[in-house]
Amino acid sequence: MTRLGIVLVTHVTEISEGLVKLLREVAKDVDITVGAGLDGGEIGTSFERIQVAFDVNPADELLVFYDLGSAKMNLEMVMEISERSVHLYDTAFVESAYTAAALIQAGSSLEEIAQQLVPLKIK
Repeated sequence: MTRLGIVLVTHVTEISEGLVKLLREVAKDVDITVGAGLDGGEIGTSFERIQVAFDVNPADELLVFYDLGSAKMNLEMVMEISERSVHLYDTAFVESAYTAAALIQAGSSLEEIAQQLVPLKIK
């Protein structure tokens, strides 16, 4: 079975830290990595931090969630050069990451997860 993991991209490191804490409540075995913030605690997203989040996640396929539109630009650039299988979701950030994490933990397929995320599409 394909191993699914999650990458979270946020402008603020503390947002991603809080979300990871929440996801761990329902998905203790799911690979979750984060590309968040800028050096010095500045707000923003970084191509390099997102690339590291992709590289260190040991899953076979990545489900990627982001907080704001400008994060999507950096994500798309990383996806262009990545050899990973990546699924980018334009969905409600917290709700969809939580749903995906719980479903991955429960052993759901990528198709089942994608179907559950459809009602959360907002972008």
